[in-house]
Amino acid sequence: MENASSSSPVLPSCTYNEDFKRILLPVVYSLVFVLGLPLNFAVMLQLWGTRRSLTRTNIYTLNLAAADFLYVCSLPLLIYNYGSQDYWPFGELTCRWIRFQFYSNLHGSILFLTCISVQRYLGICHPLSPWLRRAGRKLAWAVCASVWIIVVLLCAPTFQFAATGIQRNRTVCYDLSLPERSQQYYPYGMALTCLGFLLPFMVIVLLYCRMARVLCQPGEVSGEAAKEKKCKAARMIAIVVLVFSVSFLPFHVTKTMYLLVRTLPDAPCQLRNIFSVVYKSTRPFASMNSVLDPILFYYTQAKIRRSTRSLLLRITTHRDNSRQGERSHKKTFNHEK
Repeated sequence: MENASSSSPVLPSCTYNEDFKRILLPVVYSLVFVLGLPLNFAVMLQLWGTRRSLTRTNIYTLNLAAADFLYVCSLPLLIYNYGSQDYWPFGELTCRWIRFQFYSNLHGSILFLTCISVQRYLGICHPLSPWLRRAGRKLAWAVCASVWIIVVLLCAPTFQFAATGIQRNRTVCYDLSLPERSQQYYPYGMALTCLGFLLPFMVIVLLYCRMARVLCQPGEVSGEAAKEKKCKAARMIAIVVLVFSVSFLPFHVTKTMYLLVRTLPDAPCQLRNIFSVVYKSTRPFASMNSVLDPILFYYTQAKIRRSTRSLLLRITTHRDNSRQGERSHKKTFNHEK
């Protein structure tokens, strides 16, 4: 919930029409929860089972799945909140924590995808680099620890700005800040967008442009192993671009416009309402990265896809054998009777 009414002296009364959230947000968040919880847990389970032989890319992927899993676990509270017409009965601290989880997951995912992209770039464009050979898994774990620290520092002010309030005789949990703190939140909101999205996004675009040039050069790849490496890199580019296009880019563009409009003292209420609807319509899709990220992992890891199919086949075979055994036991029991 953002603000349904403004305390601005210029616009003393500005009621936002947010009925769409009562359907859109619970439906999308429920879908993300149902799909994201098992998918991210499966990714963490598979990677942790091979933790002694993890590649640097898989170390970043493990941390990415952990960030998504923590966020998905918080969705039931938001599903209840929006399904109950923005009613928030869980207290001030929980409100601040839920908002912190949303933004820390969002920007953590962006940074870990950036790490994966940098690793892929080095493997494609500088495969013989001595520095790349010396950079072992310890460095990857150190980078992950640094990313977590950066994310916590970037999103820590959320605890200060997010808060509960009273609207229409019920308690609500504000997403960005209290309405009267719009001007104070604006510099932080813009800094969060620039540092937590725009800068990593520019890095990824530059790296992928360079990778595309290298991969498209004639004679650059030869042999089956090299062709597979090229296809894997192309799949990585396509899916990361998909994640950014669906989850991150629309959310940050609409959020930036909304932050600007809500700070203008002479902005008409109708205009503010329009930008509020547009921004909040993209907000639930920002959480879709919790579903798209595991797809990124499975689609680019042929070995994991094969092991997953083998595991599912064993589970299915075991279940069928158990059912056949139960039927045989019942037939024998009935015969004996």
